[in-house]
Amino acid sequence: MIAVSIKNLGFKYEKSDTWILKDISLDINKGEITVITGGNGSGKTTLLRCIRALIPNVYKGELVGNIRIFNQDLEEMDPLELVKTIGIVFQNPETQLFSSTVEDELVFGAENICLKRDEIHKRLNSILELTGIEHLRHSNPNNLSGGEQQLIAIAAVLMMDPEILLLDEVLSWVDKDNRSKILDILKSLKDKGKTIIMVDHIEENIRFADGILRI
Repeated sequence: MIAVSIKNLGFKYEKSDTWILKDISLDINKGEITVITGGNGSGKTTLLRCIRALIPNVYKGELVGNIRIFNQDLEEMDPLELVKTIGIVFQNPETQLFSSTVEDELVFGAENICLKRDEIHKRLNSILELTGIEHLRHSNPNNLSGGEQQLIAIAAVLMMDPEILLLDEVLSWVDKDNRSKILDILKSLKDKGKTIIMVDHIEENIRFADGILRI
């Protein structure tokens, strides 16, 4: 099954004459890990924004081409459906963390999509175990290391149980031990059938991908 299908995608930001994305076409199967690589300014982050529909809803500009998610036009998906289907983790975890404890951070999104309390509790315990941050449960994210913050940002997105996970250079902020831990988490998610699309440039991280897109 094709999870993400991109056809002839192009985009230029508002008030810019430069097409940062040009004629991008790609099919990504469900359960695959795909790595997007390229030089600075090549459009890697922009492509993730397009897949998550942050473009053109948040970042304005001219968008051409088509994106389909599990055979549904992206533009036809409502915001709640998008949140449940596609999760995104940004390069700087501080842009996603705002709660005073790790537990509050993780349950916030689940509460906002009105999950039942029992389901939230079940997911919380499972995600804390998966990401290995049980010991940080009652800690303030602002007092933790960059690597720990990145694990929390990933865990918060995983609480929504998205079928597709977008990662924007999340490994660039973490040390070797946490990098290895995150890669193990991604492999575990792949084994569960999740589709992962990540921007990365580190050769050792790229090796475990099922597909590579260079833009």
